[in-house]
Amino acid sequence: MIIELIKLAGYWELLKTFIREIRLTDGVSQLRETEASIWLNQMTLENPIEGARFIMQKVFQMQSYIEGKAWYIMGELPAVKKSICFLKELRSRLQDTELKAKCSQILDEWTVDKVT
Repeated sequence: MIIELIKLAGYWELLKTFIREIRLTDGVSQLRETEASIWLNQMTLENPIEGARFIMQKVFQMQSYIEGKAWYIMGELPAVKKSICFLKELRSRLQDTELKAKCSQILDEWTVDKVT
C-alpha cells in the first residue's frame, strides 16, 4: 500500500530516480546511501502513511547526497520539511476519508510545536 500512496501523491518518478531498492529488514529502518536503498523494518510498514512519509524523507536525503548537499544530521531537516509537503499533497489527493484523517493526524504530529 505504501507504494500506491507514493504514486497517488505524484512522487513515484522521484522515488525511482533516487532509490534502487527498498528492502525489508529486522533491524533499523534507514537509508543506505552507498547502495541507493532504503531498509524498512516491520514497524515502519504498520502505518502506511507514515511509512510513505519516511520513504520520501529518505528519497529527499538521497537526492541531497547525490547532489553533494548536506544530507545527514542537519541535512535531514530539509528532507523532513519536504516529506511534510509530500503528506500535504497526499492528503489533497486521498479519497478515502479514514486515510485522509490518518494523514491529517500525522501531519499534525510533524508540524505542531509541542511546548511543555
